[in-house]
Amino acid sequence: MTVSTVPFTFARADDQLVGTLYLPSGDPTAVAVTTGPLTSVKEQAAGVYAAALAERGFAALAFDHRTFGESEGVPRQLEDPVGKAADIGAAITALLADPRFIDKPVVALGVCAGGGYMSRAVADDPRVRAFAGVAGVYPDAAANPADPAVLERGRLARERRLETGVVETIPAVAADNGDVAMPLTEAFEYYGTSRGAVPNYTNGFAVESYEHTPVFDAQEAAARLAVPFLLVHSENALVPPWARKFYATVTSPKSELWLESVGQIDFYDDPRLIGQAADAAAELFRGVAG
Repeated sequence: MTVSTVPFTFARADDQLVGTLYLPSGDPTAVAVTTGPLTSVKEQAAGVYAAALAERGFAALAFDHRTFGESEGVPRQLEDPVGKAADIGAAITALLADPRFIDKPVVALGVCAGGGYMSRAVADDPRVRAFAGVAGVYPDAAANPADPAVLERGRLARERRLETGVVETIPAVAADNGDVAMPLTEAFEYYGTSRGAVPNYTNGFAVESYEHTPVFDAQEAAARLAVPFLLVHSENALVPPWARKFYATVTSPKSELWLESVGQIDFYDDPRLIGQAADAAAELFRGVAG
C-alpha cells in the first residue's frame, strides 16, 4: 500500500509538539498514536512502526515528545515518563479534533520504554480502544525501589538548573558504556552510529531525568487496562520477567507474541521483527475498529 506523510503539530500546555502523520492510500481503518524508546525521536522506532501500520491501512502518528527533537519544552532532553504519557493524551486530543479522524477509533503502540509510557497513557485515557506493546519495558518500581543516590543526583541537577539556567546532561549512549543513560553496547551500536543516529536525534539525557525515570511504575497500569492488549516480546529483549508480570496482571482481553530476536534494539530496525509485530498489532486494531 502506498504511504504518504504530512506534518502534524499540536500543543501541550504552552509547548508545540511536532509529529509526522503516516497516511494510507485509502480511508484509514483507525488512527494510531505511537511512542518510542528512551531519548528517541519520531524518525526512529516510533516512525518505523507508524509507517508499518500505515502500510496496513491505518493512519499513524509518530511525534517528538516535549523537550526532544523538533518539539518545544525545557529542560531539553528531559526524560519524564508521566510527562510523556501526558504528551500522548494531547496527541489523541489533536487527532480526534482533526476532521479526517473524527469518527475513527484511536489505537496505540509503544516500543521499548514507550511500551511502559503508553501503558500509563492508555490506562488513564478511555478514548484509546486497543494497545500493543512491542519489546516493551514495564518498570516494576514497587519491587525495585529507586536508589536514593540516583534520585538525589537528579534533584541536585534540577536545583542547579533553576539557579544557573544550565542543564546538566550526560550522553544517552557511549562506546565505553560509562556514565550514560543507556549503558548497553547494542544501544550504542544503534544511537551512536549511522544505523540510528538520525539528524533530528541528540545523544543526550538531562540528569534531572533521574528524578522521574527510577520511580516510574508501569506495572500499576496493567490492572487498570480496560482495552484489548497485545504483548510482543522476546526472550532476548529487555527484562522479560517484567513483560510476563505485566501481561499476567492485565485483566482485559489479551494476546501475546514471542519472537526470536538478537536483543532489544533489532526490534527497532529489523524488517522481519517489525513486520511480524505490525501484522499482529494490525490484526488487533482491526478487531476493535469493527
